[in-house]
Amino acid sequence: MKKTFLFCFLFAALCSYSQKKALKAQVTSQYISVDGNLNEPAWENASIASDFVMLEPDNGKPIPHEKKTEVKILYDNDAIYIGAMMYDNEPSKILKEISQRDNFGTADLFGVFINGFNDGQQDFMFYVSAADVQGDCIMTDANGEDYSWDAVWISKASIKENGWVVEIKIPYSALRFSAENKQTWGINFFRDIKRDRFKYTWNFVDRKIGTFTQQAGTLEGIENIKPPTRLFFMPYASYYLNAADGQKTYGTMKGGMDIKYGINDAFTVDAILIPDFGQTKYDDQILNLGPFEQQFNENRAFFTEGTDLFSKGNIFYSRRIGGIPSTEPELNENEEITEFPASVNLVNALKVSGRTKNGLGIGVLNAVTEKTFATIKDTITGETRREVVEPLTNYNVLVLDQRFRKNSSVTFINTNVTRNGHFRDANVTGLAWNLNTKANTYSLFGNVKYSQINDIEDKNGVYSTVSFAETSGNYRYSVGTDYVSKGYDPNDLGINFYTNYYNFYGNANYRILNPTKKFNTFRINYNMYTEFNKESGKLQDNSINANLNLTTVKNNYYGTGITFYPLEIYDYYEPRSEGRYVGIPRRIETWGSISTNYNHKFAIDLNGTFNIFDESERITYGFDIGPRYRFSDKLLFTYFFSYLRKNNNKGYIDQIDDDNNETTPNQIIFANRNVITYSNTLGGKYAVNSAITINLAVRQYWSYADNKDILILEPNGDLDPYPQYTTNKNSSFYSWNTDLSFSWWFAPGSQLSALYRNNASNFERIIDKDFRHNVSGLLNNDALKHIFSVSVKYFIDYNAVKNKVRKRA
Repeated sequence: MKKTFLFCFLFAALCSYSQKKALKAQVTSQYISVDGNLNEPAWENASIASDFVMLEPDNGKPIPHEKKTEVKILYDNDAIYIGAMMYDNEPSKILKEISQRDNFGTADLFGVFINGFNDGQQDFMFYVSAADVQGDCIMTDANGEDYSWDAVWISKASIKENGWVVEIKIPYSALRFSAENKQTWGINFFRDIKRDRFKYTWNFVDRKIGTFTQQAGTLEGIENIKPPTRLFFMPYASYYLNAADGQKTYGTMKGGMDIKYGINDAFTVDAILIPDFGQTKYDDQILNLGPFEQQFNENRAFFTEGTDLFSKGNIFYSRRIGGIPSTEPELNENEEITEFPASVNLVNALKVSGRTKNGLGIGVLNAVTEKTFATIKDTITGETRREVVEPLTNYNVLVLDQRFRKNSSVTFINTNVTRNGHFRDANVTGLAWNLNTKANTYSLFGNVKYSQINDIEDKNGVYSTVSFAETSGNYRYSVGTDYVSKGYDPNDLGINFYTNYYNFYGNANYRILNPTKKFNTFRINYNMYTEFNKESGKLQDNSINANLNLTTVKNNYYGTGITFYPLEIYDYYEPRSEGRYVGIPRRIETWGSISTNYNHKFAIDLNGTFNIFDESERITYGFDIGPRYRFSDKLLFTYFFSYLRKNNNKGYIDQIDDDNNETTPNQIIFANRNVITYSNTLGGKYAVNSAITINLAVRQYWSYADNKDILILEPNGDLDPYPQYTTNKNSSFYSWNTDLSFSWWFAPGSQLSALYRNNASNFERIIDKDFRHNVSGLLNNDALKHIFSVSVKYFIDYNAVKNKVRKRA
């Protein structure tokens, strides 16, 4: 009898997990004060969502009674209201670090995930921490969580004697849903108990299945609401005060506006008029000794917010827009460049994006940059002239992404760059697919891209890739191959370094889906990769890798890995001359990593790497150490030190003409060198409250390459001594950046920010190996540039203005 009862109980529990839960929203005409108290009478009659289930680490385990969670939903003509009570039998242990928006720090968390079309394709996620910090993002299974998306909504969290409460008001203008009279939305609720690192959801999300958005419950009962006019204005004004040695201190004023307009229930227009990016984060520049440009993160909000569609096919690199000029001026004899712009000014930009209820996503982005000049001086006559280095340029991106069966998609992508006059134009067109079985157990991924360049000599090329993977269960695997032709070049609006090759790769891995007595997570990976030059058939890359990543029951992370390169390979990129290559000897790379539990006031990150080559005294090793200390829920400091040393590194330094050598008239010069890099980064945060924060970011960087022996590259890829080359090609680059910022969200969507920034950098051929001198040489008025700026942006909702006007009338 007991066995029968136990079986029935387990069967019922399993059925409850596999079915979608449903919650009914309660209409209200009462005014709801979002104060974190839930004391309005309307809350008493609302239906309750409860019986949360663990998402991780022990997937499927019911939440304990002393931590039970209850959520209610109300709605009126303007917004949806969420009230959540997170019970906790030890409320003094609730973690509540105050942090910036979208960065929850060490704090308990509540979230509501809404899909207004209930199609399993895209969730709008709204989070509130126990410290009353907001976060929001758009979630898709293909791209994960995109926190660059920001909505305007109201919330309040408060700690109670039996847990904590969250009250949320989300205006309909922040959501997407159809115009039907009776609404059925997809919905799920989330709770993170930070001290245990236990995460729960209301509707069970089975981690064995490779999807999240399709495992939501349903919200019913919302009737006779209409999607509002989604029209928002965000005017801004900024003031910049600039100071540097040798120039007069000057101030500049800027003003402009961002506009968002909802064309219908699916599509939104974002326009930026007279952009201002002066307060974006600085770039972490490095000493770049390689053959390719340094790739930077995008820090401009317009190009990061809601751009998941534009990432399809991986042919859009937004830093091209407003980046460095695409050409350099031609110099006559006795001329030199006296002024070369570091970037091109953006005139304006707009994007249209959204997705229909039938799964068709459409994205259109357009940007225009201004005509830009360099100044050239005749060193004899002193006369100057200006030459165009970037003409008026139009950038366009078009994306059509059709989703079907809730978990698969086929995408068409096109990017186009049109420059005025005789300058280079470019066009890239691609087709991408992500096909998954109905049960989300297997996936077929791939794309084909075709690039066209119209220049002095036209060029075109192809990039294609296809891979197949098992995406569910403890054991998973994937295999794939790429083919890239020599002429493939998406770099006018994308970024790609490697061409003219084909490859084969595979992966097999094992992971635990539920915790054990020792581990919360545990995963072993095995990877193989082989790459060949398309024309010569020579081996460009060949590696075998195994790595292990785990988290203990005390939530400390450990990782380690080893990679073997069992054969000599040939690098066709480092020589920087078509058809030439340099041999890279066999080698072994190892790494290890530790990250202790951030719940503790003191935590530390440690990383180490060691590489040894099949070549005398050629090794690479380095380490990182990153302690962090949380003094209180308001004050946090982090520090990160990085050291990397490459002994007997072989790298390109020059190319010279040798008219006496008919076989190889262009002699490629390498150096046997030691490359040493130091980096120190200090971060600090003080939060006055959830709306006001002060942040500090300091970075010191120094890297140098000390050439020991000069080498010449032979046609067979070998390197031989070449002592007759005597030009000094040593490199030393050091830089300093400081950002001290103040941010105040004084009203929903409205922000006052102040920033003090100083920075300095220098590149030299003479290496001063005294670390202290390299740092102090930048920390003086002769080297430092200073910027102080204040910016105010104000959020204006057309609906709010319209309602106020009606009330006054």
